[in-house]
Amino acid sequence: MSKYLWLLCLLVLSAASATAQIRLGVGNGDTTTPIDYENPRKYEIGGITVSGAKFLDPTTLISLTGLKVGDEIEIPGDAVGRAIQKLWDQGILGGIDVRASKIEGNKIYLDFFLTERPRLSRFDFDGISKSQAEDLRKKISLNKGRVVTDDLLSSTRTIVQRFFQEKGFLNTQVVIRQTPDSVIANSVALDIKVDKGEKVKIGEIDFEGNEAFSDRKLKRQLKETKEKKFYKVFTSSKFRKAEFEEDKKLLIDFYNKEGYRDAAVISDSIYKISDDRIGIKLTIDEGNKYYYRSITWKGNYLYEDDFLSRILGLQKGDVYNKEELEKRLNYNPSGNDITSLYMDDGYLFFQIEPVEVAVEGDSIDLEMQISEGSQAKIKSINVQGNTKTSDHVVLRELRTLPGQNFSRAALIRSQRELASLGYFDPEKIGMNPIPNPEDGTVDIQYTVEERPNDQITLSGGWGGGLGAVGTVGLVLNNFSLRKATSLNEWRPVPSGDGQRLALNIQANGKRYQSYSLSFTEPWLGGRRPNSFTVSLSKSIQRFNQADEFGQIVNSHIDITGASVNLGRRLRWPDDYFTLSNSISYFRYNMSNGSSIFQGYEAARNITDANNISFITSFARNSIDNPTYTRSGSSVGLNVTFTPPYSLFKDGSNSFQWIEFHKWMLDASWFHSIMGDLVLNTRAHFGFIGSYSKDGVIGPFERFKLGGAGLGGQRFIVATDYIGLRGYEDESITPNAAGGIAFNKYVAELRYPVSLNPAATVFVLGFAEAGNNFGSYREYDPFKLYRSVGLGARVFMAAFGLLGFDYGWGLDTVPGRPGANGGQFHFIIGQQIR
Repeated sequence: MSKYLWLLCLLVLSAASATAQIRLGVGNGDTTTPIDYENPRKYEIGGITVSGAKFLDPTTLISLTGLKVGDEIEIPGDAVGRAIQKLWDQGILGGIDVRASKIEGNKIYLDFFLTERPRLSRFDFDGISKSQAEDLRKKISLNKGRVVTDDLLSSTRTIVQRFFQEKGFLNTQVVIRQTPDSVIANSVALDIKVDKGEKVKIGEIDFEGNEAFSDRKLKRQLKETKEKKFYKVFTSSKFRKAEFEEDKKLLIDFYNKEGYRDAAVISDSIYKISDDRIGIKLTIDEGNKYYYRSITWKGNYLYEDDFLSRILGLQKGDVYNKEELEKRLNYNPSGNDITSLYMDDGYLFFQIEPVEVAVEGDSIDLEMQISEGSQAKIKSINVQGNTKTSDHVVLRELRTLPGQNFSRAALIRSQRELASLGYFDPEKIGMNPIPNPEDGTVDIQYTVEERPNDQITLSGGWGGGLGAVGTVGLVLNNFSLRKATSLNEWRPVPSGDGQRLALNIQANGKRYQSYSLSFTEPWLGGRRPNSFTVSLSKSIQRFNQADEFGQIVNSHIDITGASVNLGRRLRWPDDYFTLSNSISYFRYNMSNGSSIFQGYEAARNITDANNISFITSFARNSIDNPTYTRSGSSVGLNVTFTPPYSLFKDGSNSFQWIEFHKWMLDASWFHSIMGDLVLNTRAHFGFIGSYSKDGVIGPFERFKLGGAGLGGQRFIVATDYIGLRGYEDESITPNAAGGIAFNKYVAELRYPVSLNPAATVFVLGFAEAGNNFGSYREYDPFKLYRSVGLGARVFMAAFGLLGFDYGWGLDTVPGRPGANGGQFHFIIGQQIR
């Protein structure tokens, strides 16, 4: 008889394709001792071994059983069953047999014979495109060598189904077939077969229980869940479960805003209309519409109840709106709120909680429970992320200083000032107040992310009536003159102190040459924001054209200039205002002035001219972001005047010393319509005058209107060019010399495509109108040439702003057939007007 008697005890677990068994052979020498299953016996485990496993560690497997040598177990009993269950729960085994290899007295020796699940060798998709397969490979976690478990197969099937359900294939079926690998032992290949079925669209959306609002009104509140209609060409009608759940929340938010605070979606169902259409039904319980009956205040000691009620701005009988209430209590971007009132005065620990003390019928009584706390002083300021810009450049722009009372308004203003520098990504400027309740102080941590803002221009183009023009330019917007003496700081140029150095060269052979160099120190002396700028420039332009007799006339204009500017920030009327004053000198050397300033015969004898100008600029700028502005305004008045030479000299050469006064007004407002959709409205005016009633206004500094504002066929360096899209360059000009007064109005609707600091892109639609006048008798601010169109702007830190517009001029220009109509415009640089 065999040395061992094998007895079988079948333990049924939960896997149909695998088994777990207990086989206990009991023997003593050649004599077989049967086990009495009606009378269990206790044994001491004398040893535990693992067999059958090729890839798994035996020691680890034994520890997973929970059994160890020396344990006392009962045979038959639950101890071995529990050990099998623990191994089975790992999900890596296909079969488990427990054998008693021998029994010596009261000691039993157990052997766990294990069958491993196969491992993955490869997997392939069937029934889908190559690109879809690549996308799915990134989503599913099927790595070579991984144990193929039921959970792995189930999760893979679910991921594939969800992938296609998100694309509108709601009936996607996935079958996964395992094929043994003939090369690698105990491995399988998976063939994932996908049947996408028909793409399913939302055919109809129905509401039940809605009485206050129509189905059409409610459908508009669903942002992503839309019906498929033939006229909704650009509207997606795919059903996505996650987005549907979010849309239900939006629907309830809408009801809450309208006073229905108890509104709820009590059920929703999705039903099949056809193979490619489903319907959605939403059942709504609107509840009552509620109104404010009374609002009382509790815990306020700094401000009276009446004052707080005026700031809150809610009256008895107003519709209850939880979202609007929250805005007026905590943060109101368009006006005052209660929290700002306290926090701007240092009460960082202020808290307010609206409590509904009574709800009767359709009326709600609110009690505003306030904890004012104490004023918090700023203890320390920390800035992180400025790897290039020096600390003092950042700190001098902050409106939050150690020792001051905390102010939320000052915190937001500091964020705006940092964004205005242009050195950091405005979308990633962080502010984190860290309260210290134990000593009543607060630490403020600012985080910034440097972005490239130096600009290098190396380009060629065609424009301005100059033919091919080559440009070489370098603008260092964060230059450091202080570090220029240290060779270690030239990486590649010294930077970090916020100074600006600009060099620009343009040339078209001998026909046109222009050179300019400027340097700006924004904090002269380092204590106050007083800017100092010095500029040098030289331009040479030559003309060759036929006169009225057909003779070729050569002419040129050579302008050499220098200017010095001193500007400062003002504290009144508020600290958004700046005032700057400058003095400039330009020397004009020219020949055949009448051919340069065509239509201005008095310029024939001009050979030399001098222009000494005093310029005063009074401006207010409160825009939030110079790259893509969402809010704020920019208004500036610029006045240029020369000495009144005509009052103390004869008129033998009225242009030897240029005399004029020039007034320019530019205003721009930004309003966020919804999210990042922004409306920008602008108005621009310009006027040139003489000091006496009979004085002559010369040909210099006049206005030419039309096109992109870059100059047309007769580009003259001593002329102001103003754009008017939808019309040819310079087409809105009363005479060849240019106008002495202009006005222009613009409305643009902007939306961002990308807010990446490396390339900010936004599209726009515009409507604008303007005109240019040759005398003040003709001036009429309402006589306008109108246009509409579309465009795009691309801001790249290394190259500045590029613009592309297509405008359509709506009005005919007298004497200029074809000047209006469809016009394509290319814009370089930030256009002021």
